[in-house]
Amino acid sequence: MSYLRPYQSSNYQITKSSNYCIPLEPTNIKDPEYFHKVVDCQYACPAHTPVPEYIRLIAEGKYTEAYMVNWESNVFPGILGRTCDRPCEPACRRGRVEKEPVAICRLKRVAADNKDDVKGFMPKVPTTKNGKKIAFVGAGPASLTAARDLAPLGYELHIYDEQKAGGGFMRSQIPSFRLPETVLDEEVNYILDLGIVTQFNTRIDSLKSLLDKGYDAVFVGCGAPRGRDLDIPGRKEAAKNIHIGIDWLASVAFEHISKIGKRVIVLGGGNTAMDCCRTARRLGGKEVKVLVRSPFAEMKASPWEKEDAAHEDIPIIDNHVPKAFIVEKGKLKGMTFDKVKPEYDEAGKRKLVSTGEPEVFIEADDVLIAVGQENAYPWIERTIGIEFDKWDMPVVNATTFQSTNPKVFFGGDAAFGPKNVITAVAHGHYAAVSINLMCKGEDINNRPSPYTNLINTKMGIHEWAYDSQVTTDVRYKVPHAEKKMTLKDRKREVELGFDLPTGFKEAERCLNCDVQTIFTESKCIECDACVDICPTSCITFTANEDNEDDLRKHLKAPANNKSQDLYVSAVLPTKRVMVKDEDVCLHCGLCAERCPTAAWDMQKYIYNTTKASKVW
Repeated sequence: MSYLRPYQSSNYQITKSSNYCIPLEPTNIKDPEYFHKVVDCQYACPAHTPVPEYIRLIAEGKYTEAYMVNWESNVFPGILGRTCDRPCEPACRRGRVEKEPVAICRLKRVAADNKDDVKGFMPKVPTTKNGKKIAFVGAGPASLTAARDLAPLGYELHIYDEQKAGGGFMRSQIPSFRLPETVLDEEVNYILDLGIVTQFNTRIDSLKSLLDKGYDAVFVGCGAPRGRDLDIPGRKEAAKNIHIGIDWLASVAFEHISKIGKRVIVLGGGNTAMDCCRTARRLGGKEVKVLVRSPFAEMKASPWEKEDAAHEDIPIIDNHVPKAFIVEKGKLKGMTFDKVKPEYDEAGKRKLVSTGEPEVFIEADDVLIAVGQENAYPWIERTIGIEFDKWDMPVVNATTFQSTNPKVFFGGDAAFGPKNVITAVAHGHYAAVSINLMCKGEDINNRPSPYTNLINTKMGIHEWAYDSQVTTDVRYKVPHAEKKMTLKDRKREVELGFDLPTGFKEAERCLNCDVQTIFTESKCIECDACVDICPTSCITFTANEDNEDDLRKHLKAPANNKSQDLYVSAVLPTKRVMVKDEDVCLHCGLCAERCPTAAWDMQKYIYNTTKASKVW
C-alpha cells in the first residue's frame, strides 16, 4: 500500500502537488500527516530500518548500540550486512552529489562484527504463557522475524522445518563464502533462544493435520522451494548431469555434493545463477560460463554479484537462448543456443528476436539451471478454506498477510513469490501484528500506528558544524581475500568487511538525512545568507507563481525532478517566497548554522514501524 504525499513540513505550503510517492508499511491511518517527512534510505528499506541513526552510532564507535538499532528492524544485521539486496542504497542522498551512495549494507556488518555480547539486550520472555499457541512452517527469515516479535508477548511458538537447523534458504541457498555458517547460526539462535520450540528435520505434508493440532494460528514461511526447469530437447537423456540450481546449492551446503565437472554451464541471470557459478568454481569447475537470455545490463542479478563473478574469471554471455542439450552415447556433451537481440516497442516492452546467425554450441560436463523459482503447495489441502488464484498461489491480504482461512497467514516468498531476505523480514513484522491482534480477538485491519517524533537537534554551531561539511569523499572499497585462496575453499569468506578506521570514514559519508530542515517564515529577515551558503543551490527567494512549472524556471539551480515536490513558504514581507528544491537538499544543516535569526532549524525525525512487541 502507498500513500501519495508530498515531503513537507507543516510550515510549508505546496505548489501544485506532483504526488511524490512514499512507500509505507500496511496501515489503516487515514491522515498521511504521520508521514510528512521522508528519510529516503529508511523508506526504501522494506523493514524501514533507521539507517542514519545506526550509521551515526558507528561513527561514534557505539557498535553494540548500532547493532541493536538494526536488530530491532531488520533482525539479521550480520547476515544482511553481507547478503542484502540493498534497496536503500539507490535512495541514498550521497548519490546525488557523488557517483556512489553510502555503503549502508556493509556498515551493518561493521556493527555486527564489532559489537559486544548482546545477549543481555535480548527481549525477556514471560515464563507464564498467554495460553495461545502458534505454529510456523519453515524456519526462514519471515518465520523467524514473526516469532521474535511474538515471543515477548507470551505465546507458545513451534517452528517446523525439514532442514537440520534454522535459517531456511539463507542456509541452503546462500553459499558459505558469502555468509559464514557461524554468522548465520549466531543470529538465528538469538531468536530460537527466546523459548521457541523447534522441530527440525520435520517435513509438513498436511496443513490440515497441523491445524488439527489445536494451533491458534499458523504462519507459512516456507519460501519458494521449487526451481524452474527447462523442457527442451535432451533434458531427460542428460538428466544425470543437469541440476536445478537451488537444489544443487542446498546439496552443496549440506555436503551431499562436493565436486562438479570441469566444464560447467550456468543458465540464468539472477543472484542464484551467480551463486551457482561461483560455487562451481570452488568445486572443481575450471571453465564455468553463465549464459543468459537477456542483455547483460538487464540481468536480474545485483551489479556487485556480477562483478564478483567476473573477478573470479567467470564470463557472462548474454543474449543466448538455450535450444537443446546435446547428448552423445548417453553422455552430455554441451548445449546449443540461439543468438538473439532485444527489440523494444513504443511502450518499452522487450522482445528477444533471433539474429539469424547459426546456433552456438558450448561444451559442458554439467549444467546448472537457475532460471527462476516458484511456489509449490501440494501439502495444502484445497478443502480447508484457503483460496488459490489462477497461478495456484494462495490468496493473501497484502496488508494483514492473512489468507482466506483466518487462522493461516503467509509471509516471505511463500506469500507473493520470490523476493529477498529483507522483504521477508518486513512480512514477518506485519504478520506478527496481525496474529497478535487476531489472538486477542481484535480487528486485524485496525493496525496500530507507527511511532513518530520530531526532536530539535541544533544545539549550537560547534555541536552541529563538526559533521556538516559536504565534501567529495568517494565510497571506500571493501577488501577481499585473495582469489587463489578463496577458490580453493568454498567456506572461506570472500569479503573481509571494513576495518574500524575505514568503517568510520565510510560512516562519515552519511548526510544525516533524518535531520530535517525546518523553516519559520516569521523569523526570516530575507538576508539570503542561507542561499549563499547552500552547497547545492537548493534554496531560492523569488516571486511566487501560480504554475509550478513556471516557478521551477526561477530557481537558482534547475529543479528537473518533478516527482519531488518543492517546498514553498508563505509570502514574505518583500512579497517573495522561499522555495527549496528538496530533491537536491543534502540536509547538511549549513543553512541553519548560517541563519542569524534561527529561521532555519534542524530537527531529527524518528520513525519506527509498527511491531507486535517492543523488543529493545
